[in-house]
Amino acid sequence: MPTVSTDKKKIAELLDRGVAEVIVRADLEKKLQSGAQLRVKLGIDPTSPNLHLGRSIPLLKLRDFQELGHQVVFIVGDFTGIIGDTSDKDAERPMLTEEAIKQNLETYVAQAGKIIDLDRAEIHFNSTWLGKLGFKEIGELANVFSVAEFIARENIAKRLDSGKRVSLREVLYPLMQGYDSVAIRADVELGGTDQRFNVLAGRTIQPHYGQGAQNIVLNPLIAGLDGRKMSSSWGNTINLLDEPADMYGKVMSLLDELVLEYFMNATRVDLDEIAAMRESLAAGANPRDLKMRLGREIVAMYWGADAASAAEEHFKTVHQQGGVPEDMPELKVSWTQAPLIDVLVESGLCSSKSDARRQIEEGGVKIDGEVVKDVAGMVEMKGEGVVVQKGKRFFVKIEKVTSI
Repeated sequence: MPTVSTDKKKIAELLDRGVAEVIVRADLEKKLQSGAQLRVKLGIDPTSPNLHLGRSIPLLKLRDFQELGHQVVFIVGDFTGIIGDTSDKDAERPMLTEEAIKQNLETYVAQAGKIIDLDRAEIHFNSTWLGKLGFKEIGELANVFSVAEFIARENIAKRLDSGKRVSLREVLYPLMQGYDSVAIRADVELGGTDQRFNVLAGRTIQPHYGQGAQNIVLNPLIAGLDGRKMSSSWGNTINLLDEPADMYGKVMSLLDELVLEYFMNATRVDLDEIAAMRESLAAGANPRDLKMRLGREIVAMYWGADAASAAEEHFKTVHQQGGVPEDMPELKVSWTQAPLIDVLVESGLCSSKSDARRQIEEGGVKIDGEVVKDVAGMVEMKGEGVVVQKGKRFFVKIEKVTSI
């Protein structure tokens, strides 16, 4: 068993940085200072194929506990993901199929491994224990709570008041997440502020099974690319698997006022340095410069320093100097002329013909640097090839070959 650090400064930062609330702080602080190894739990449902920077906040906190010598437990919610959590939803979340969950979770553990040390972590899939529960066990769990407690939740109360449906399935979700804590004997559970009711469920259920009530560390939620909470459902995410240049470009598109929040929550840049950044902004520093530093930090975390430098150079060439990147995807074709809409779809720049039409009509498509707004426009091969661009960050070079 690794030595557990009781360094007071590190413990204070653990409980303050990227933290919105600790339940119960005095109790958890005492346990951390005792030198006992704690079992620290984080569960994430694979409701989409990608982990994003919003998910990185509790994962980074999990790593903080790990670096102090505590046992971290990462739970992939392959069972709870099917049931669906509506903690942050204003409408009923549809159930996902087992096949969809299976496809989504294929790389979840590997993505988490970009942040935590998988060799020193416990990895579990909660179908292992939740799939074995019968009506007797579920009834016993349900008896710990009242319906009034569930419907008092703000988002549920709003839905009921507006006449929207609330399914009995949704009532079961907190019981399942709470039982996860029993199954792995958690001392601490991590989660976002939108998970407060669910993580408190574990704290309520554990004593019923003769276990001590877990402490809770809740992290704030960060805004995504459109200013709303980062969410895969809204597509406003910066994903851990985004290519370096795309990841860097997304960071640069963030609202200026989010820069320090991202440094604090999504990186581990020294706190004194972040304080100096705050002072420089107050003194009139250009937020763009700090945003570029943020882009390098985040890309380096997931892809390495060399990739971060290359991503920044790509951004400077394409966005600041109005150039075309040297390294871009290529599409080999045999035709001399083709509809632009078809080229956008075939090259992967657009997901469908309707998406392609919308991008063209909004002026977001260029051929060799010239904006094309005619949805009936054609791509004509010439010279060494043609560069088709969508938006500011996406390029593809179309090259003609005699045989493909």
